[in-house]
Amino acid sequence: MTFSELETPPLDTARRLAEGGDLDGAAAILAELAAQPGSPDRAQAAVGLAVVLDQAGDVEGARAAARTALATGHPEFAAQAACHLAQGFEREGRLDQARGAWQAVLGVGTPSYVPLAHLALARLAGEVGDYDEAEAELRAAIETGHQSGDGAPADGEASREGSQPDGPVAEVRVHAAQQLADLLIGREEPGEAADVLLDALEDAASGEDAARLRVQLGIAHLEMACAEFAEAVEQGGEAQVSALAIELLARTLPLRGRDDAAGQVWAYGLEHQDEGLAAEVRLRYDRDT
Repeated sequence: MTFSELETPPLDTARRLAEGGDLDGAAAILAELAAQPGSPDRAQAAVGLAVVLDQAGDVEGARAAARTALATGHPEFAAQAACHLAQGFEREGRLDQARGAWQAVLGVGTPSYVPLAHLALARLAGEVGDYDEAEAELRAAIETGHQSGDGAPADGEASREGSQPDGPVAEVRVHAAQQLADLLIGREEPGEAADVLLDALEDAASGEDAARLRVQLGIAHLEMACAEFAEAVEQGGEAQVSALAIELLARTLPLRGRDDAAGQVWAYGLEHQDEGLAAEVRLRYDRDT
């Protein structure tokens, strides 16, 4: 070992070895540090060891190291360790264990990681069809994201020991809003979805995110328009107004992939017992023929 190596903090040496491909050398240093209960570097070393062992293919060893880091309760490195455990379980399809690990992130309570955990729990709830729980978790991700401010990891992965979270909390909030809006539109609550998306546009840091949100907002407005047109048809009224509502509904539904429903709307108008209304609808229908 050179003099410069003797002067280098062990964590930095381990990082350099890992980046150079010497995973065994890095793991040896990190394991020694993680085995020292009183060491101020124990939590950081343990989560770093988890990452290194995972890269080396020692999944169980990595999980043991992550649990050591989690047990320290360190606000940064325990949260990273729980994220590491959760993502590993998800990759293996062990959803119950993944859910428990994401809940452990909430238990650590580090504000910058809490929104990410809620977002992950929403994803897991959706995968088993528990959409009420998914909605609750998505709303929690948005709310806690506003409370914690910027600094949360965008993807939850601590790429190396001691790393700071990579992405802003705003990104997590935007993703949660997009997913919540999709869920609400699927539940035929487009007005609520539109409100969620409008709020999220304030968080959109990039033009790409804003564009996605605006497309979703447009879809929500299409759904709202369909609902209003349908209500107008049901309420009746002057033949010209009803015919216009029927036409608008029939021409908007295909934009949402509902061609069959559009055909049914046209048929309703064309075959209506009110001959005046049917004639007005025929004029509008024939414009395309």
